[in-house]
Amino acid sequence: MTEDSHPFLTPDLPAPESFTDPVAAVDRLEEIYFAATAFLSQHFTQAVTGAKPSARIRACYPEIRLTTTSHVKTDSRLSFGHVAGPGTYSTTVTRPDLFRNYLIQQLDLLLRHHGQPIVIGPSDTPIPVHFAVAGNPKVSVPQEGVLEFSLRDVFDVPDLATTNDDIVNGTRQFLPDGSRPLAPFTAQRVDYSLARLSHYTATDAGHFQNHVLFTNYQFYVDEFEAYARKVLADPASGYTEFVAPGNLILTTPDGILPPTPKMPQMPSYHLKRADGNGITLVNIGVGPSNAKTATDHIAVLRPHAWLMVGHCAGLRNSQSLGDFVLAHAYLREDHVLDDDLPVWVPIPALAEIQIALEDAVEEVTQLEGYELKRIMRTGTVATIDNRNWELRDQSGPVQRLSQSRAIALDMESATIAANGFRFRVPYGTLLCVSDKPLHGELKLPGMASEFYKTQVARHLLIGVRAMELLRDMPIERIHSRKLRSFDETAFL
Repeated sequence: MTEDSHPFLTPDLPAPESFTDPVAAVDRLEEIYFAATAFLSQHFTQAVTGAKPSARIRACYPEIRLTTTSHVKTDSRLSFGHVAGPGTYSTTVTRPDLFRNYLIQQLDLLLRHHGQPIVIGPSDTPIPVHFAVAGNPKVSVPQEGVLEFSLRDVFDVPDLATTNDDIVNGTRQFLPDGSRPLAPFTAQRVDYSLARLSHYTATDAGHFQNHVLFTNYQFYVDEFEAYARKVLADPASGYTEFVAPGNLILTTPDGILPPTPKMPQMPSYHLKRADGNGITLVNIGVGPSNAKTATDHIAVLRPHAWLMVGHCAGLRNSQSLGDFVLAHAYLREDHVLDDDLPVWVPIPALAEIQIALEDAVEEVTQLEGYELKRIMRTGTVATIDNRNWELRDQSGPVQRLSQSRAIALDMESATIAANGFRFRVPYGTLLCVSDKPLHGELKLPGMASEFYKTQVARHLLIGVRAMELLRDMPIERIHSRKLRSFDETAFL
């Protein structure tokens, strides 16, 4: 093989083959992927410990390919698992071991809905060496500048031109080979996010669960750990372990988690179940940029739902500190997603999420009906990108808040909801009023301590309970058709 007159050394991989069994198809994906990455790891180790290779080293991702010529209509009640019309569809795949259950599920639906075999084989897309050796304990990666040659001269490196969100943003209808996208993310895009997740959260991607809570305060983390210890004491709970940053694992309620010497930017904690349907809590901190970064990368794991449970400013004089806000609409003034999702795109409330959150509030607070209205309001949540907006001329922001009928203000919720809409991940928001800046009620240190002590535990428990209600919901119900366009990828 030659390219630009340079010889290539490539692994001997299985030729494309048709499959009608999804399990066998995923087995082949794993065979190709691990052969390719083992080849790259071997030659990388040889290159950094010996002489520069005389040829370029290349191995490619495996791919899935489906061709159908039928216009037969599939079950329109299901929002995924079928292609829009006749044609050839394909996607590259990385880490088939990590995504094994997901891939089997998606391929099984394609085979049943279209009655056509799935073709599995090597793609033409090179695996960047950075991703091939990531997490491999047998590979020693040298410090920058140690090598006597440039990696780009020998190995393929990440190419940002092919690592993008064109598919999920709806701006790419065809892949370079003329096929249509079968999945929302390419293998390179997934690998990029898996690497970023490890960096930002200090936990391996394999620990993330299908239900993700986001918060903006450490207090929620403390309560999450306390809840985890409680359920780990009950074998009937179904939870098996609790994972903290640094991949520290707790399997018993009285286990010790040593302090992490250096916390990551977005520490993540995972209350795991054997089937992956546990709960992950991510402390994203404050601000829409962090909210976008976290959801950009977690989206490739295809979670079943993510919810924001954090603090907000109450905008109505009738609200009290500690009241809950259930968002049913969003005013987007965060700006971080404007280039990916125009502000004219509506972000609808999802009935399944709203009902689960309201039911969880009723269950935890033991209030219902008209009594529930005393502590919870449903309405528009505004998200801004300026934490100190009160210090500027307030006439503009306050007027927009009033015109939008907003009842609460924060810096993350609309970003998380909008990225959920963009990535087809069911989303929702339940906030807790921590101050009322428009009405002169600001938290003083003593007030804040008492507020956190009495409210955070209940709020966190509501978020957990809502996720447990969603976990019991059929997957075809939670993944609503409201999140899918008329020309969608078959994969969730």
